[in-house]
Formats: sequence, structure tokens, C-alpha cells
Amino acid sequence: MEAVDDDGCAPSQLDDDNDGVMNDADDCPLTPTGEVVDADGCHGGSVVTWGDSYSGGNSSSESSNLSSGVIQIYSANYAFAALKSDGSVVTWGNVWQGGNSSSVSSNLSSGVTQIFSTNYAFAALKSDGSVVTWGGSGGDSSSVSSNLSSGVTHIYSNPNVFAALKGDGSVVTWGSSSSGGDSSSVSSDLSFGVTQIFSNSNAFAALKSDGSVVTWGLSYHGGDSSSVSSDLSSGVTGIFSTSYAFAALKSDGSVVTWGHTDNGGDSSSVSSDLSSGVTDIFSTNGLYPRSGAFAALKSDGSVVTWGHADYGGDSSSVSSDLSSGVIDIFSTRNGAFAALKSDGSVVTWGSSSDGGDSSSVSSVLSSGVTHIFSTGSAFAALKSDGSVVTWGSSSDGGDSSSVSTDLSYGVTQIFSTNDAFAAIIG
Repeated sequence: MEAVDDDGCAPSQLDDDNDGVMNDADDCPLTPTGEVVDADGCHGGSVVTWGDSYSGGNSSSESSNLSSGVIQIYSANYAFAALKSDGSVVTWGNVWQGGNSSSVSSNLSSGVTQIFSTNYAFAALKSDGSVVTWGGSGGDSSSVSSNLSSGVTHIYSNPNVFAALKGDGSVVTWGSSSSGGDSSSVSSDLSFGVTQIFSNSNAFAALKSDGSVVTWGLSYHGGDSSSVSSDLSSGVTGIFSTSYAFAALKSDGSVVTWGHTDNGGDSSSVSSDLSSGVTDIFSTNGLYPRSGAFAALKSDGSVVTWGHADYGGDSSSVSSDLSSGVIDIFSTRNGAFAALKSDGSVVTWGSSSDGGDSSSVSSVLSSGVTHIFSTGSAFAALKSDGSVVTWGSSSDGGDSSSVSTDLSYGVTQIFSTNDAFAAIIG
């Protein structure tokens, strides 16, 4: 005889999540309303993997667990983590860098809502506000486990560190101490009022509800903002970064920068242009360390640049084209910018081999462009007639001649990895 609830109903008579599968046969009892489910009451799909087996290309060891119910996949540098509709997690790839979660498997069997990663580890956020970690750098959170048992609302990261934001506005950090895992020097400032966290390669910047900023991590990469502390005490609305520097946008349209001078931390050469009117900031990281740059878009449609001259910091060669009419800016990771103007034309600058030189396609970039996409070293412009124009490193998607006929019309969307593009046609 089946057990019944207070209303006299048995599990075989109940369907709490209204998915058409009764509770006693429902492996995913918390399926969101309206989702199409399988016979077990789960939604989601199966997973197919390929590529370097060491880095997650071979998932045969978890094939049965990946055959159904997967709703999202997350990645570190050398491992994957799949979130299933029942709130469980499946991992594969490099066993030392997030691919093996056996040590925390019981904690990952249910209740997970989102997964975050460093380069070498994962952190799972559960519905009860607790956090589960595994993998390499950032994978060991034992030193702060009591602070991660409840109340976490979001997790941020850089390559080697996690920073958890809690509902009370406090922050918990762990991972490489020199890159931001140790925030003890600013612990009192991080105990309340934080609304958002930003990061670069080795440092963090927390934005507080009063518009002030708290920084920690490697000092010369932006962890030390003491030289501009008075400017960061109020009024900040957003923070942007290159690999080793930060730029804060304030409510009055001014910009404050700090961090590595060659990476955008020093904006003294354009300080007057950044004193007002800035509406958004964009960045490149550069192919080499300390080679990034910033580009600020102003309300009058002009652009101001600073940082490493060879990787987008120097736009003097196109200054007249950037003096007005710019509506959006895009960048390749490795050192070039592309500005989209209101007349549908495109202006490029920065590392020529990474997309900064568009002279070979300038005639087709003079009008009609609606959006720009990028890989690490190439751009692809989508035009209003559904055609696509590409330039930059040929090995990274800059040369689309082999599919030029396919890209001559009907393209609706473009997607990219670090080295390739994919377009949806029709």
C-alpha cells in the first residue's frame, strides 16, 4: 500500500511540477513549468564531445550520465561540467583541473543552479545558497567553507581565484592568494554593501552600493588603487578591465584608471578627454602580457583611446574618423578595435595582424554594417543585406573566401570561438 499525504493522495496520483509525469516516476521533480520532458520527467538533451581527450574531448566515461537531461555545459581550460535538469552535475576532462568531482559527488547530486569556473577549477552554486568547489587553483575552498554554506547569490572569478558575493553584500574569496584569493587586507570594506565584482588576470575590484570601489590582488595589476582612492570613493557606476588594469566610469561621465601603466592603467595623456561625457568603455587584452588598451565612447559619438599603442591604445591614424558618429565599439582579444558608425561604416585600428587593418575590405565596410563579431584576431561584419565581411588573421577567421558564396546573403546570426566563426543562414 502506498503512503499518502495529509490529503490522502499517493505519489502515483500527484504531479507537483505539472509536467505530466507523476511524482513516483519523476526523476526531476522541479522541472520549470512549460518545459518538454522525457519519460523520467526531465528536460534537456544529450552531449556529444570531440577534440583533445585530455581536455574534455572524450566523455565516454560519463556517457550514460550525459545521454539525457543536460541543460547547460560549463568549461574550464581543460575540463567540462554539465548541469542537468535534476540539479546534478557531471564532469569530465583533466582530472586535476576540474574533470574529476568524485570528492564532492554527494554534494553535486542535486540542487545545483549554476556553475562558475577559473582556468582550472569549478564552483557550483546551489539553490540553498551554498557553494561546492573542486579542481585545481580555486578548487579548494576549505579555508572559507563556513562562509560558503549559505547566502551566496553569485560567484565571480579570474584565472586562479573565486570571489563569492553574498546576499548581505559581503564577499568571500579563495584561490591563489597573490591573485586575489586573499582579501584580508580589505576584509572590513568587503563585509557589507558590495553589489558587483569585476576582475582582470590577477586582481579584483568590487563596486559598492554607495558608488565606491574596493580593490585587492596583485598590486601593480590593479589590486592597489591607493593612488586614485579619492576618485573611487563615490560616483562609480561601472568598471572595465584589460589583463592588468582597470577603468572606472563615473556618473558624471569621467573615467578613473589604475593598474599596469602599459596596459591602460595610465590615462594621463588623455585625461582632459576623459573628464566628462564618456558613456561606455571597451578593451583589448593584447596577444602578449601587458599589451592591452582601452577605448572610451563619448556621448558626442567620439572615441578616446589609451594603453599599449600597438594594440589599440593609439588611434591617431584614424582620429578624424573617430571624432563623431560612432555608436558602438568591438574588439578582438589580441589587440584591435572596430568602431561602428551611425552611417553603417566601420573604422578599425590597433594591431594590423589582429584585425586593426581593414584596408583590403574598406570598400564593403563603407556602409550597411549592422553588427560586428570577433575572434581572438579577426572580425566579421554582418550587413543589412545579410552578407558578411571578414578581415584580420586568416587562420582565426579573417579569410572567409572558401565560403564567400554562402556568406553573400541570408546570414542572420554569427557566433565565434577564439579562432573561428559560425554563421546561421536563413
